[in-house]
Amino acid sequence: MPEAPDWANDPETQVLSENRDGVLLLTLNRPDRLNAWNPVMAERLFGLMSAADDDPGVRVVVVTGAGRGFCAGADMEALSMVEGAAGSGFEHGERPLSFPTTLRKPVIAAINGPAAGVGLVVALFADLRFAAEDAKLTTAFSRLGLVAEYGIAWHLPRLVGAARALDLLLSSRIVLGDEAERIGLVNRALPRDQVLDAALDHARILAEGSSPASMAWIKAQVYRGMDSDLTAACEEAAALMPEAFAGADFSEGLAAHLAKRTPDFAGLPPRERG
Repeated sequence: MPEAPDWANDPETQVLSENRDGVLLLTLNRPDRLNAWNPVMAERLFGLMSAADDDPGVRVVVVTGAGRGFCAGADMEALSMVEGAAGSGFEHGERPLSFPTTLRKPVIAAINGPAAGVGLVVALFADLRFAAEDAKLTTAFSRLGLVAEYGIAWHLPRLVGAARALDLLLSSRIVLGDEAERIGLVNRALPRDQVLDAALDHARILAEGSSPASMAWIKAQVYRGMDSDLTAACEEAAALMPEAFAGADFSEGLAAHLAKRTPDFAGLPPRERG
């Protein structure tokens, strides 16, 4: 019987988890393979994110890569197993790569090095992105004879516009972090050794000063708004406002503002699931 590939074992080691005072740091941890993506890693990462969404002690999630890369794309050994298969391709378990957008809590990608193909998609579906100035980013799909996978054809034009999205998808050219900042692909580009600290610092600002309930509402409003019109967005905001005004976070936020102190917001309770 053939030996199982290394990525099929030890899911706990493939994504490391550390709670830093309300900021959950998740580290893709296959540095010898530039954190190449595989189904076990996917299940582990999204499972930790799901648990974080139900943990009142977590306010923000930061995702980065161990070693010198963020995620260099699909593990070629895992990818070869789907070559010519009739299924849907490289599987990621029950959750799609867009899963982070469905969380109530902000997700920040600290892109410390190369992010290619599925690795770039993982970074793009974070809510905010900090990248090394010299990080190499590429969609990669056209160089492999593939389609624009995992919803990137929907998401990328909304980040950088249709023309730039087509450029990046059709050519699969490499974009460095500083260009990625200029075109809106990432929020900030910094020297490599500052990327993770900058992402964690920003996460702490959100964790300490922003209402968890507000962040959950706002994040959902933004992603729903990408598929609606202005009238619908205004109507949704009007419908949500009474609940917000009646909430404990508004009372605390107003009191903290008047007292010129840091607000003490409660964490979000676990989701109610039917």
